[in-house]
Amino acid sequence: MIKIFSGDDRVRATKDIKRLLGESYEVIEGESLSPSDLPSLFLGTSLFATERKILIRDLSSNLPCFEKLVDYKNTPHSVIIFESKLDKRLKSVKELEKSGLEFREYKKLEPVNTREIFSVFDLASAGQGSRAVNLLKKLEDKEEPIQFSALLATQAIKNFEKKKDARSRRILKKIAKLDLDLKSSPLDPWLLIESALISLTS
Repeated sequence: MIKIFSGDDRVRATKDIKRLLGESYEVIEGESLSPSDLPSLFLGTSLFATERKILIRDLSSNLPCFEKLVDYKNTPHSVIIFESKLDKRLKSVKELEKSGLEFREYKKLEPVNTREIFSVFDLASAGQGSRAVNLLKKLEDKEEPIQFSALLATQAIKNFEKKKDARSRRILKKIAKLDLDLKSSPLDPWLLIESALISLTS
């Protein structure tokens, strides 16, 4: 598995790196590598484990190595490459995108648009899950998923305190489960949120 993260929001990127790799992983500076290092890095095993967890920083600054990355896309190890700046015009980036590698961009966020987030919750809790997901997709590039989920929880609590019925209790439990899933699941957080919104309609 190779994933490529980029952007200037290191806080969010680091959270996802730790969620995917755990607290213990190898850290390698991309500029220090040579092409001859790549087979042992991506295919070799360590003394303690057959599957390694590796974070490589700024590999694209080392073009001779970055251009060979596609050759190792089926590595048995868990590898995240974090680029503080990634030039998407590079031929090698386009080749990696075509090969199916996952890219995630972490931009520093604009102020939270609570009105639209609350609209997502209102649509889902009113049984309009597909509309809620369509609105969510427009917000994913602007918002941070954990913060988004916290605001959904705020609305779920208010909804329950207002109605105190079985449906609002069920919705609150599903949003609480979403919060746990976001902290423990390796799945894409936005996919987890989409699934939870759809489940609110039932």
